[in-house]
Amino acid sequence: EAVASREILEARASICDASHNLIVDLGCMKGLIPREEGAVGIADGKVRDIALISRVNKPVSFVITGIRTDRQGETYALLSRRAAQERCQNEYIAGLRPGDVIDARVTHLENFGAFCDIGCGVAALLPIDAISVSRIAHPADRFQVGDDIKAVVRGVDEAGRVSLSHKELLGTWEENAALFSQGETVSGVVRSVEEYGGIGRAQTRRAPRPAGQRLHKKPAAR
Repeated sequence: EAVASREILEARASICDASHNLIVDLGCMKGLIPREEGAVGIADGKVRDIALISRVNKPVSFVITGIRTDRQGETYALLSRRAAQERCQNEYIAGLRPGDVIDARVTHLENFGAFCDIGCGVAALLPIDAISVSRIAHPADRFQVGDDIKAVVRGVDEAGRVSLSHKELLGTWEENAALFSQGETVSGVVRSVEEYGGIGRAQTRRAPRPAGQRLHKKPAAR
């Protein structure tokens, strides 16, 4: 049925063999993802094989492209992770626009930000300055690998790569301003100006200010 429907399934990769084929445990039988079908970009060398090796003991998305029999007479499923990624890219990710709120899973942390799976192993970057409303030293101050989070689409470049933000989802202006005394003056720094504006009930539209310009506003006035 899965072969006929081309349904995207998910299971855990148990082995990456010497040829960098991924072996997947389907429960009823073994599944094989050939190296070239392991991810978009592997076949043409744009993606390194570490992207396959690092999937061992982690879930992978795939479509079943056929049922085969090996030399020992055992039946196994031929899988393609690349096809699942291409379908996800064309049917879902290609339609994303700045400001969309989506589900994401944190897969890797670096000093400059967190990489997130936004569908079938397609990665998007969540820069460190877009993680928190306060300054943090490392993404690990807020996230752990494996965390399922909500994120805002910050932008999509010409190559289809998606950048994310998270800080807009950390409470409305009223909720954050309630932590301060009535009329208290606070200072801040504009970190970036996005074309989709802010997200929340207190959203306002102002003339854009250059990034880095300091603001001195009373929370109650906004």
